[in-house]
Amino acid sequence: MEDVVKVESASIQYNQDRANIDSQVSTAKAYPRDIARSVTNAIFIATMDSETAAGCTYSVPRGGKPITGPSVNLARILVQTWGNLRAETKVVDITDKHIVSQATCWDIENNVAVKVEVRRSIMTKNGRMNDDMITVTGNAGNAIAYRNAVYNVLPKSVIEKVYKSAMGMITGDVSDETKLIKRRAEVVDKLKKAFGVTDEEILYAVGKAKMEYIMADEIVVLIGIGTAIKEGDTTVEMAFRASKKSEVSNVDKEAERISLMLSDCKTLEDIEKLEAQVKGSPDLFEKRKSELANA
Repeated sequence: MEDVVKVESASIQYNQDRANIDSQVSTAKAYPRDIARSVTNAIFIATMDSETAAGCTYSVPRGGKPITGPSVNLARILVQTWGNLRAETKVVDITDKHIVSQATCWDIENNVAVKVEVRRSIMTKNGRMNDDMITVTGNAGNAIAYRNAVYNVLPKSVIEKVYKSAMGMITGDVSDETKLIKRRAEVVDKLKKAFGVTDEEILYAVGKAKMEYIMADEIVVLIGIGTAIKEGDTTVEMAFRASKKSEVSNVDKEAERISLMLSDCKTLEDIEKLEAQVKGSPDLFEKRKSELANA
């Protein structure tokens, strides 16, 4: 008898879910989205202020270089403005060593659906995380899964258009050196206060040898790193201090520093000026001179 009740209950639930889905599809067909208006609204929200725009990008270290892209915050904005779209995420499993987040995104109007799973470690060097940290890790996994699901459904051209508008706002007007210096100082100071990092660590994160080599593109990366840390995509240690954990010798570090400075030299005169200031690694200077001569 109990099994019969369970079957009947499941059947009723299925019919209710089916009726709900049919209703959503019918509504989506009756009121199709206005793509131009959806994009305009998304850009308006994403560029409402500099703080909102800054939250639309993230950067994480991959293979020694930062990978930058649109964040979960931008995904949420697009979901809100695109219309006829359903997206949700949740933790579906917690094992001894991992937490598994699952997100689904369904474009009801076009009948396109994507399901994404993200697995995050809940282990530290001291063992398994406590319950509070597991919850935090789960939230981070949910955000990443949500972002990936949404960006696999929405058109790439739409994502890029809104993203570029937000990026244009967060760099601000850097049309001359004075404005660039001011904006760079603002971003660097904010990172120092928020995460307790040094100039050297910030330079490492963007692969530059001096602060004056940080331009508009690097400013976007630094802002994205801040967003990624807040959202759980990366950590302060991974973004800014990974080099301190490596076993690279002091000689190799100095060679890497010189290589970074040489990469910013655009003329033979620039190289000669640097060579007069920095002693050592003559082979690196000759190699860069040869590259410019053959360019």
